[in-house]
Amino acid sequence: MSNIPASNSEPIAASSLETVLERIKRLSSQSSISVAGSNSAPKRPADLPNSSPKPDAEAKAPGPPSRSEMENCDCFQATGDLNEPLIPIEPKTLEETGVSHSLLEEMITRLLLGRGDMSGRAIADHLKLPFGLVEPILWQLKAQQLTVYSGTNAFNDYIHCLTDAGRDRGRRNILKTTYYGAAPVSLKHYVASIRLQSIDSQHPTREDLKRAFADLLIPDGLLARLGPAINSGRGMFLYGNPGNGKTSIAERVTRSFGDYIWIPRAVLVDGEIMRLFDPLNHQHCPIREGEGLLVESTVDRRWIRIKRPTIIAGGELTMSMLEIARNPETNICEAPLQMKSNCGVLLIDDFGRQRMSVQELLNRWMIPLEQRHDYLSMHSGKRFQVPFDQLVVFSTNLQPKDLVDDAFLRRIPYKIEVANPSEQDFRKLFQIMAKIIKVPYRPEILDYLIAKHYKGVGREFRNCQPRDLLLQVRSYCLFNSIPQQMTQETIDFAVDNYFSIM
Repeated sequence: MSNIPASNSEPIAASSLETVLERIKRLSSQSSISVAGSNSAPKRPADLPNSSPKPDAEAKAPGPPSRSEMENCDCFQATGDLNEPLIPIEPKTLEETGVSHSLLEEMITRLLLGRGDMSGRAIADHLKLPFGLVEPILWQLKAQQLTVYSGTNAFNDYIHCLTDAGRDRGRRNILKTTYYGAAPVSLKHYVASIRLQSIDSQHPTREDLKRAFADLLIPDGLLARLGPAINSGRGMFLYGNPGNGKTSIAERVTRSFGDYIWIPRAVLVDGEIMRLFDPLNHQHCPIREGEGLLVESTVDRRWIRIKRPTIIAGGELTMSMLEIARNPETNICEAPLQMKSNCGVLLIDDFGRQRMSVQELLNRWMIPLEQRHDYLSMHSGKRFQVPFDQLVVFSTNLQPKDLVDDAFLRRIPYKIEVANPSEQDFRKLFQIMAKIIKVPYRPEILDYLIAKHYKGVGREFRNCQPRDLLLQVRSYCLFNSIPQQMTQETIDFAVDNYFSIM
């Protein structure tokens, strides 16, 4: 029987009742949250950061974030530097990761099943999470008799191995997916990171473009047209004869934006993991000592620092490459090309010669190009919205009006022709390339080449030809064991080979 005086019992009971009612109200509001297009059970509070709003066809893509938005985002640190707008901050609690306790349990059992016995700190390092967040999960796995200690390590750490029950759990978890890499980042945090690093906040000047194109000979008139197109971030057509450097120009556009961005290694969408970092398309730029702010801050290792991406898709482009790919054997999902190119440049090279029809691409990207967001679907049927935040460049040897209709052309506001070089520019290119290829430049031999093999036969100049012809000259000299030099003989040989069927 309680010793509390009767006069105090009613206030305490009322306070307890208010507490219970408040918890019921909070739980009922959380349970009312449902995922669009899903019949699954309500999410647990720990899973709520991973849910996303129902796609709205009328929703507009968000504009560049304000400084207050950057300062109020707890998982990022604003740098004020356009070359690296943000730094992801290491989470202090499990809730800050946006990943549920149960998902991390699944990943750990898959990891131990695939890798064998591991220390607790090695497990945390593999998941790219602080050991303090992983240690309680390891304790719980041991309490459930799914793991046991097989030894000790330094710093009061233990070697963990699966029991028979743990191996059975791991095999069942592998049926969902074999992924056990870095812990994923919530979709909410990924979308926020794209807004904070958007190319919409980048406004390269003429000097920025000159630095980006320093290794190319770009006429001032072309540079003046490229500048506004790059600043718009909306997309452009580069068209003109083959060999004039359209692809080279597109590849260097990214250099005019900031240097680095941070992307998650994997993204969590409604309980499913999608890999985003692609070592074939992304250039990893690890933090070096002495980079000031980066050394002073604690970085969330689930994110990786890369150069602003330039993703190139040529004739191999298919519709499946623009959707989430799922490996049927591993059940691992891979992000599509346009998502990997966010905050950078997506180059559609040789547009009009893809394995998919122009009309298919037109229909797929009509809304993303205008509204700056895209809709993707996971294997479960979950449909969600992601930013479409890249400069899309269509490079083609054909006339744009012969490829697409007016509706599509309207969504690509800049159409820039990369024209044939003038004779003066052609001579400059020859002189530049001779120095690079290490073939001594002789202006009288160039006069001979232009008079006989260009003007004499009505042949047009192309930007790629000085390099290609000089490479032929060098190969001829090396084969015949003679000094590398421009002569009438070596030039005639190069022209006969290069233009034999052109």
